[in-house]
Amino acid sequence: MRDFLFPTIELTRRDFLKVAGGAAALLGLSQALTPQMAKALEESIGKPAVIWLEGQDCTGCSESFVNSLEPVTTSILLNSISLRYHETLMAASGYHAEGARQETIKQEKGKYILVIEGSIPLAEDGKYCVIAGAPFKEIVRETAADAAAIICVGSCATYGGIPRSGPTDAVGYLFRGTQKHHEYDDVTGNKPVVNLPTCPVHPERLVATIVHYLTFGTIPPLDHFLRPKAFYGFNQHDNCERRGQFEAGRFVTDWGDPSQQGYCLYMKGCRGPVANQDCWKRRWNQRTNYCIKANTPCVACSEPEFFEWFSPVYERQYDISVPGIGRVDIDKVAASVAGATAAGIGVHMLASHIKGKRDDSSADTEPKTEAKES
Repeated sequence: MRDFLFPTIELTRRDFLKVAGGAAALLGLSQALTPQMAKALEESIGKPAVIWLEGQDCTGCSESFVNSLEPVTTSILLNSISLRYHETLMAASGYHAEGARQETIKQEKGKYILVIEGSIPLAEDGKYCVIAGAPFKEIVRETAADAAAIICVGSCATYGGIPRSGPTDAVGYLFRGTQKHHEYDDVTGNKPVVNLPTCPVHPERLVATIVHYLTFGTIPPLDHFLRPKAFYGFNQHDNCERRGQFEAGRFVTDWGDPSQQGYCLYMKGCRGPVANQDCWKRRWNQRTNYCIKANTPCVACSEPEFFEWFSPVYERQYDISVPGIGRVDIDKVAASVAGATAAGIGVHMLASHIKGKRDDSSADTEPKTEAKES
C-alpha cells in the first residue's frame, strides 16, 4: 500500500538532525542522542504503519498537527511513518477507506501505531457516533486489539473533553475524567498508551512522542494520568508570564478597562494554578502565542477534569494557596489592592495582613479553623 497524503520533499541530513535535536530537547534527553535519533528517523525502522481514528471531535488536533511548519516537521515525520488511515486527510472514502484500515490491521498485526482523536461515546451502545455502519467504540476496540502502541491526542481522546459534559457518556480511551473506565482493558493488555491532552494537541508533543518511539521502541516516562512528564510536569501558574502581576495583587476585574491590560487573569477564572503543562513555553502557531498571552484565562484543558468540572470558564471557583501563608481569600486581597495605598504591596504581604487580622479577630470570638480561611 502506498503512502498517499503528502507530496515527497527533498530532505537533507540537516533536516533530520534538526527534528531529532528538537525532539531530544522536548523530552529532556541528552543532545548526544541526536545522531542516533536522526539515524532512526532516516531509516524509519521499517516505516511503521499508523492508523489515525476520529470519534467525537472537531478535527482541531489534526489541523494543529498538519499545520506545523517548523521545518515541515510533519512532512519529515510522515516520511518516517506510513499513515494508512486518516478520515480527514486521506483521499479515499467509503468502502476504499474502510478497506485500507482493515488491510492495515491484517497486514501489520502487532506492529502499527494507533492514534485516537476525539472522545468515544458509550451511551446507547455507542450509537451517538457511527462510522461506516459501526459504532465508533467498536472500531476503536477492533483497531486497538492488534496495535503495538496507542497515542491519544487532545482532551477528548484522553479524558472525554468537552463531549463528556453532554448526554453521550463520552470518555477517553482509558479514562472517564480522572477515573479509569476499563472498557478496553481486554484489548489493551500491556500495550503502551500515551495521553497527550490540551485542546488541541500541540504538534511538538506528538512529534516528539512518535520520534521517541521510532528511536527507542519505547514511550517516554509518564505521570499517573499517562501524560509524558517532559510536557506535563510543569505548573502553569508557577511559570506564568503574569505571575508578577499576581504577586503584586493586580488582577483583571473589568475586561473593558484598558488600565488592567496584562494583569493577572485569576479573578476571571484562570485555572493556571491547577493546570499542568508547558504551554507557557511551547505556544502554538510556530510558538507565536497561547491562551494567557492572548489575554484569555487558562481553562486547564490539560487536566482530566476539563471541561465539565472547570466550567463556567470565566468564573473563579476556588481560593488559592500562597506559599508560607496557606489558602487565602483572594477577594479580600483584591479589595485591599483596590485601595490606592495597597497597590504594589503584593499578595504575600496583603494575605499575611488579612490573615493576621482574621486570626486576631477569631481569637476573641471563635476557635480558629483553616476551613474558615477558605
